[in-house]
Amino acid sequence: MPTDTGYDPSLGRKFIFVTGGVMSGLGKGITAASTGRLLANAGFDVTAVKIDPYLNVDAGTMNPFQHGEVYVLKDGGEVDLDLGNYERFLDIDMTSDHNVTTGKVYRNVIEKERAGDYLGKTVQIIPHITDDIKRRVREAAVGSDVCIVEVGGTVGDIEGMPYLEALRQFAHEEDDDDILFTHVTLVPYSKNGEQKTKPTQHSVKELRSIGLQPDILVGRSSDPLDAQTREKIALFCDVPHEAVFSNSDVEDIYHVPLRLQEENLDDYVMEYLGLEDEAAPVGKRDTEWRDRVTRATEETARVALVGKYGLEDAYISIHEALKHAGLECNVEVEREWIHSENLADGDDGELDGIDGVVVPGGFGSRGTEGKIEAIRYARENGVPFLGLCLGFQMAVVEFARNVLGLDGAHSAELEDETPHPVIDLLPEQEELDDMGGTMRLGTHVTEIVDGTLAADLYDETACRERHRHRYEVNPEYIEDLEANGLVFSGTSGRRMEVLELPDHPYFLGTQFHPEFRSRPTRASPPFVGFVDAISAANGGAY
Repeated sequence: MPTDTGYDPSLGRKFIFVTGGVMSGLGKGITAASTGRLLANAGFDVTAVKIDPYLNVDAGTMNPFQHGEVYVLKDGGEVDLDLGNYERFLDIDMTSDHNVTTGKVYRNVIEKERAGDYLGKTVQIIPHITDDIKRRVREAAVGSDVCIVEVGGTVGDIEGMPYLEALRQFAHEEDDDDILFTHVTLVPYSKNGEQKTKPTQHSVKELRSIGLQPDILVGRSSDPLDAQTREKIALFCDVPHEAVFSNSDVEDIYHVPLRLQEENLDDYVMEYLGLEDEAAPVGKRDTEWRDRVTRATEETARVALVGKYGLEDAYISIHEALKHAGLECNVEVEREWIHSENLADGDDGELDGIDGVVVPGGFGSRGTEGKIEAIRYARENGVPFLGLCLGFQMAVVEFARNVLGLDGAHSAELEDETPHPVIDLLPEQEELDDMGGTMRLGTHVTEIVDGTLAADLYDETACRERHRHRYEVNPEYIEDLEANGLVFSGTSGRRMEVLELPDHPYFLGTQFHPEFRSRPTRASPPFVGFVDAISAANGGAY
């Protein structure tokens, strides 16, 4: 029976807690997001919470090479890349309240202790830390039918223990049919080709030792689990045979919901949570996701992503936005990584045969000369180009150097002694000392100039996109830049937000990050225009 938690019971009806074992990087986030997608297809309002047990308050100061992309939410929250997957799979806009970190929790509890809110009590992990965790989960679930909560890391990590204890208490406080625990584990092969269940058994044993019994087990493996493996996992982990699901490798992560639906995961979850009577009938469930991600492509485009982090996770939203645009345009987009430092000496050989160039955001001076060279190559050779944030800024630098003839033009962020700081610090950034959470962040409105490429792409007089930057186009150079042919087609007050070249097949730069709002069923306009331009240049039918 539920106990009195002191919270409004309307703060979320059903909760699915997703944990992982054996090793990190198994794809429990994709498993969780796919479960949410299937429930959304059945007509339920689904939201998600990602728990990150690190001490950082947020992901804003983390190195993308080590931790992957810093994803930006509409309210400016800098979060783990998994929240990007939740937004893309569920087609929702989340806030920083949907990301719980140890830094946030401990900072709040300590600040309350300093303010005397605990009335002299000894402040402890239990109940003060665990109560704060439970409060955050409940409040993030407001207005949803189902809230999916993913616990980062693996069972047994010391950092994750307070969270698992909080979830144990959470389950004790709620009705049994309002809580479901899903545990994702690795099912590897032995050298003789046998699927091994022992890692799963040990992972579940670790979970049970802290008072949590999984209701569903999802085995990650290269191939579907065979019947004997499923039966063994069910027997030794004390779950029904029908509660053991297989999440095997697929060509595209967007096919994972389809694979799990074949396993009847959605029906099992809805029955367990007592939602089957409220679900849309099978024949009337939303099929837009399936229809979109299984569309056949008619042509192929080779796109160069020119950056300095040799890791797909560092640019995952750009990779996915290109994929979404390809789905929209019936084009298979082959994304090719090119290290920007390889282009710094002016050797453009790696760009031969490339159909389009994307220059992403980033920080620091390493690799920027190569990015500028890639932009010059695209501009002079009529190759479709899309510059994002730093890519937008480097397009201004390239134009200033090679069209205006301003030798040494650069960004003041990257070259303190530049004689022509065509990119300079935002005025409101000048007095700031802290690094975390202090940039121009989140959704801002950009006014779009009528009759421009940007106006055609958005088909609106304004757009709302997410930002993450400290520097902007220096107003002192705008008149000269425009007089020589560069068009700023999007503005936000005094700030230049979008640039383009009218006499080019496709040359567009955005100070914002349109990739953060791209979805498989709702591709980002700048990316769709980019892929469309490639298709047109290649004689495509789109």
